Amino acid sequence: MEPVELNTVQEAISRLANKDVYLHLETTNGAYASHNNESFFSAGAYIRNALVKYELGKITGNGPYRVGLKINLGWVYAEGITHFEMDEQDRLLLAGHDSEGKLAVSLEISRTPFK
Repeated sequence: MEPVELNTVQEAISRLANKDVYLHLETTNGAYASHNNESFFSAGAYIRNALVKYELGKITGNGPYRVGLKINLGWVYAEGITHFEMDEQDRLLLAGHDSEGKLAVSLEISRTPFK
């Protein structure tokens, strides 16, 4: 993955607008390792292969970035995005890594379901 390039990411988001796409959205603040510190409150969210059609998508901020997708009845957004990749399957993969390089958030958009 590469550090976010605003124009490149915005072009990819706009190119996928008004099409049926599959979303993968995941957040974590260490839920997998919360057993190491019982006083640490961990939280996370996970959704995979949600089929949506967004009418507008934007990346905003000065880094880390926020990506918002306007869907029929509201919004889907991910905050803390630092890196991106367009993979060989033409999927837009967005990730946010903390200061230690650990994954904190991911938002992936694809024309085909994720496996």
